[in-house]
Amino acid sequence: MSSSNAATASLRRPSALAGLTFGALGVVYGDIGTSPLYSLKEVFHGGLIAVTPENILGVLSLLFWTLTIVVSVKYVLLILRADNNGEGGLIAMLALATNAVNNKPLLRRKLLLLGLFGTAIFFGDAVITPAMTVLGAVEGIDVYAPDYDGLILPITLLVLTGLFTAQRMGTGGIGRAFGSVMLLWFLSLAALGLPHILANPDVLVAVNPMYALRFCLEHHWAAFLGLGAVVLVVTGGEALYADLGHFGRKPIRIAWYGVVMPSLVMNYFGQGAMLLERPEAVKNPFFLLAPPWAEIPLFALATLAAIVASQALITAAYSVTKQAIQMGLLPRMRILHTSVRDIGQIYVPFINWGLFTLIVLAVVFFGSSSKLAGAYGIAVTIDMTITTIMTFFVIRHGWGYPLALSVLATGFFFAIDVTYLASNALKLLHGGWFPLTIGAGMFTLMLTWKQGRRLLQRRLREDAIELKVFLEAVFLSPPLRVPGTAVFLSADVGVTPNALLHNLKHNKVLHEQNLFVTVKHHETPWVGFDKRCAVEALGNDCWAVQLHFGFKNEPDVPEALTLLASRGVHLDEMETSYFLSRDIVIPNIHENSGMADWREKLFASMHRNAAAAADFLHLPTNRIVELGSKLEI
Repeated sequence: MSSSNAATASLRRPSALAGLTFGALGVVYGDIGTSPLYSLKEVFHGGLIAVTPENILGVLSLLFWTLTIVVSVKYVLLILRADNNGEGGLIAMLALATNAVNNKPLLRRKLLLLGLFGTAIFFGDAVITPAMTVLGAVEGIDVYAPDYDGLILPITLLVLTGLFTAQRMGTGGIGRAFGSVMLLWFLSLAALGLPHILANPDVLVAVNPMYALRFCLEHHWAAFLGLGAVVLVVTGGEALYADLGHFGRKPIRIAWYGVVMPSLVMNYFGQGAMLLERPEAVKNPFFLLAPPWAEIPLFALATLAAIVASQALITAAYSVTKQAIQMGLLPRMRILHTSVRDIGQIYVPFINWGLFTLIVLAVVFFGSSSKLAGAYGIAVTIDMTITTIMTFFVIRHGWGYPLALSVLATGFFFAIDVTYLASNALKLLHGGWFPLTIGAGMFTLMLTWKQGRRLLQRRLREDAIELKVFLEAVFLSPPLRVPGTAVFLSADVGVTPNALLHNLKHNKVLHEQNLFVTVKHHETPWVGFDKRCAVEALGNDCWAVQLHFGFKNEPDVPEALTLLASRGVHLDEMETSYFLSRDIVIPNIHENSGMADWREKLFASMHRNAAAAADFLHLPTNRIVELGSKLEI
């Protein structure tokens, strides 16, 4: 059963619903829950907007209505409905949108490129979020012990080093503590803000949207620039959708409306109430909310909450990488499972240390959360905008809603997203280039890999021999048959695998049973066991087998082949050998292949360094035979 189906089934029990809601607090809301550390401070940072009562109320109103419109309405009410077999996230949305326009090839290709870019930009967000949240939490030192502000960067790097080093041990134990830490965090947010609101209840008038409107009309350009910091309150909104399959729609909504939204609003309004009394507290209004006795506990709790927020993005980066690999967007990488019970708990060493290196560069280069804020917003707003665009095509072409209703449902949010994106684009030279550079790099790698694989498959088809025709020729004068079963992995259905050709050429034998297996990955998250296998008898104890996996399924070939027993194909595990063809790609820079020469060389390098297919497909290491060949593209 998929995680989404399990979550849905468990909602029938109140205790299970409470458990999922509690878990959602820790995993889903780590990023958005730590935004009070820096959001309000960054709006006033730089002195462009004066800290006056009118401006404080206007900014608070903007914060409140941004949270309400973007998160409460757009994501929680609308986007969560667009699930792909219970799963969410940009890749799931991309699959929904492209499938909805399957009969429009040009539009489908454009949506695919857009979704590809959004997925690439996510990795930029995965770098900026841990850097921003941990640095923002550790900067409490500057408020409580200014003489020790030189320790901010070393402590930040120490926390991040410990966090990334611990990833290889798995997140099971940490994950169980996530909910407890974040529940305490949200209760603390409310507790910090409430006394200041009670002391100055006039701050509550900022709930009136007219204060936000008046602020924008009076300040024009300054207000537009300020939107780049206001949007920081909704960073992590994409996590609501991405974690849909883990917790289900209902627990995510209960956690938001019941705990997260009220706590965030009370804390922001508490910061605003304090600024009305003490404008000088704008240097770090979050930490200055706390009474003296709570300074050290709050600093420790904020650091823990920042670790939780960072962990959520790191785990998501592993998950997105695995999904991208299975959809053919990235080369195979070494993926380690850190739990024998939960297949979703994985560790990808290359991604882990790649993220760590880039995060350390970001922390050292920018040096403060205020400088990182310029880099933060642009990645978030790009993904928000892309999600809205995808949603339109899902509603219009997938669900069949009228054009006017589809435009109305998404056009309003699109206008808001583009406004925030335009504001953040002005910070391009002040840090916004950093996540965009990471995103552009990942986009280039993804596009090169996808196009390179298409060229490689085209090259293989040029020399391909039809499997049925080949077997008919072989059995006219059959070679020696040896005991056991041979499983030949092939990329294309009905094509003779190179491994079979090499085996016959060099070993001059054929096994008693021969399976020609093609693994298919689909643009749907889960494919059940009832649809896992398709088998066709080819005669002479030979079968053509197709194995179907969704992008969140674990591609375990030996496990899937056991399902063939019900089809009359019995395999003895100890008598089964797996034959793979490992092709060495050589770029042909003298021919026009459709890719630039440097991209051909890049693809060849990626192909050469890709993890072995045997590991990715969970083949037993002691029963693998690899036969190689060279191919020019």
